[in-house]
Amino acid sequence: MTFSLPPACTQFIAPYNPACSVDDCLLMVSELVTNAIAYGRSEDPWHVRVEWFREGTSLRVEVHNPGFPANVRLRHPDAADAHGRGLLLVDAIAESWHSGPSRCGGTVVSFVMADAWPV
Repeated sequence: MTFSLPPACTQFIAPYNPACSVDDCLLMVSELVTNAIAYGRSEDPWHVRVEWFREGTSLRVEVHNPGFPANVRLRHPDAADAHGRGLLLVDAIAESWHSGPSRCGGTVVSFVMADAWPV
């Protein structure tokens, strides 16, 4: 399963003139949303929630889903494996990433892009 973000996402953040790569951020959001859809679980109807915050010169993006925090882990797939590279991409591109319990219930996975805006 692959989730594609609509072009409007680029138009939403571009007016803020980030210094970081918008394409890199969209790739990471797409990977985290794909994971949230693939692994999120709930008996009730649920939504994946994406939030982004400017923190000084950094950008923090959070993806919330109803799954359990214990399910989030960095994998090291073999070359022949079809899945398991989403968090590896986030780990390689972002300054940092984190997973844990979401204030919305379930899980939040977030990443930080340092120096996303000039001082």
